[in-house]
Amino acid sequence: MKILVDADACPVKEIIVRAAKKYENEVLMVCDVAHQLFYEEPFVTVKTVDKGADSADLVLANLAQKQDLCVTSDYGLATLFLTKGAAVLHPNGFFYGNDTIDRMLFERHISREMRRQKKSRGGHIKKRTPEQDAAFQKSLESFLAQHQE
Repeated sequence: MKILVDADACPVKEIIVRAAKKYENEVLMVCDVAHQLFYEEPFVTVKTVDKGADSADLVLANLAQKQDLCVTSDYGLATLFLTKGAAVLHPNGFFYGNDTIDRMLFERHISREMRRQKKSRGGHIKKRTPEQDAAFQKSLESFLAQHQE
């Protein structure tokens, strides 16, 4: 099992690397040229793609396989991963599922429409908390322990 990471704006990359080392998993991080990533760990590969709308997403979607764990906050990409049969984990620690992704995509659509119409739907994005990191780490390590080869 590989861990595929939508690394452009992923706030939990270091947590993923530590857990992958502990459970001996391969990690593939994909980002565009606007992001500079480098890891000395031999089990971590960084693939840099051209900058462009969804270029990293398309590479990740093409590489995903049924037994993989994919980490993304992008609902559209999560949908592509789910259709491949991969497990998909959000950086906040919850797993996407076929039973919830339609609602999430609909809410994203509504939010985009409201932004397009310049209607506010709340404030700015809140700063990431240590509790979110802990929830992600707990979900990740639990999954990796259950699926250890």
